[in-house]
Order: sequence, then C-alpha cells, then structure tokens
Amino acid sequence: MSSLDVAAAAQRVARFYQTLSAESVADLANIYAPQARFKDPFNEVQGIAAIERIFSHMFETVAAPRFVITTAIAQGDQAMLGWDFFLQLRGREIVIRGVTHLRFDDTGLVLLHRDYWDAAEELYEHVPVLGALMRLLRRRLAAPPSA
Repeated sequence: MSSLDVAAAAQRVARFYQTLSAESVADLANIYAPQARFKDPFNEVQGIAAIERIFSHMFETVAAPRFVITTAIAQGDQAMLGWDFFLQLRGREIVIRGVTHLRFDDTGLVLLHRDYWDAAEELYEHVPVLGALMRLLRRRLAAPPSA
C-alpha cells in the first residue's frame, strides 16, 4: 500500500469517527477487517462484532459522545490520528484528548486500532470523588462480554 493510499484510508477512518452515531456503528465492516483488533484503556477485543459492541455500548451509556479528529499522520501501512473525545458526565461536558494508532491491510481496512490517552490527565481531574466514580466510569465504559 502506498503512502497516498494509507493517507486516504486514514482520512476515511477520521471521517467515519467524526460522524459516528448509534446508527452508523453498523457500518464498521466498511472500515475494519474481519479479524481487526481493538484496544483502549477499558477494552481489548478482536473482530468486527466485538468492536461494534464497544461502540453500541458507548452510545447506550455515555451522553452526547462525539469525536473530533485533530491530526492525521500516515506512513507505510500505519497511521496515527489525534483526537478530542467529547462526552457529558453528570451534565458537564468532558474532553478526553488522545491518539489512535492504526495499521491497515492491503485493501485499506483497519487491522489494528489502539487508543492511547492519559486517564490521570484527561479523566481523573474531572472526578471529584475519585475512587467510587472511577469504578462507575470503568463499568459504564467497558463493553459487556460477548455471550
């Protein structure tokens, strides 16, 4: 895959996430390879159905989630996307800033999606009663196990 193809694939992923909705979660198969791996601070899964569960769960449990892609860098078969993730927590908007490492297959589908963000900087500072609320957040953000 050429750099231009990877840049185009990264932009396609960026557009998908910036317009992600509860309804568009079903379109993940147009972005991810069937055997894709996904990891963030709360989940580690493989396969489109498992990735769909994570995002469906997000829309069920988090108020007003949305992504804004701030940076896209592509090289070889990989890309990095910088992003701001906005959500409502107890009526207050919170912004989590992070980066996603993507690796693509030769058709431009995502094989690996790994999110990196600093929970101490991006989330803990917004939590007045750290312990109990962090446990609540982890339960709410973690997708339920597959049946």
